[in-house]
Amino acid sequence: MTSPHPAPHFPRAARTNLAWAAAALLLAAASLTGCGQESAPSHAAAVTEFNENGVTVRLSVADWKSDAGTLVATFTPDEAGFHLYSTALPAEGVEGVGRPTEVRPVGSLATAGEMTVDKPVKSIKVPGVRAAVPVYPDGPVTLTLPIRATAPGEAKVLIGYASCSSTEGCTIPVAGRAVSLHTGEHGLAFGTS
Repeated sequence: MTSPHPAPHFPRAARTNLAWAAAALLLAAASLTGCGQESAPSHAAAVTEFNENGVTVRLSVADWKSDAGTLVATFTPDEAGFHLYSTALPAEGVEGVGRPTEVRPVGSLATAGEMTVDKPVKSIKVPGVRAAVPVYPDGPVTLTLPIRATAPGEAKVLIGYASCSSTEGCTIPVAGRAVSLHTGEHGLAFGTS
């Protein structure tokens, strides 16, 4: 019995091209699905800045994915010729001189690795102090600290520093300056301090 609508008959070359096109479409669809694996969404960097006692501090959180990222703190003295003290300086300074540069998360944030600093430490002599004092070279210094959220909610980053000049003297130290953050399912954001 013959069909009232016979199937169209394509030449062999057209059938081969049609098969290759179908295979290419299937391969493209498979590569788009990525075998069902999705990467965690990355959120825009959170940024805030403040200026206190002769230093501008810019804080940002980069590469925040799921519940972890990198806290970046840049300390820039307002005037040329000023340096910041090392993060390794004792909390009480050396013979009472200096204040360590500090970035410390508290609340729903914790450190997730070692802090790095983009400048080398050098030792200087300060009048009236017998021991050498560890400082960074004059100018801006950037500290980088891996962090992670321990729970959704409020957190703070506690900031400490002091800047000094060999000719102009030192600024008043800043200790425990709190910068508020909020961690949640949509990422991390700085709040009002």
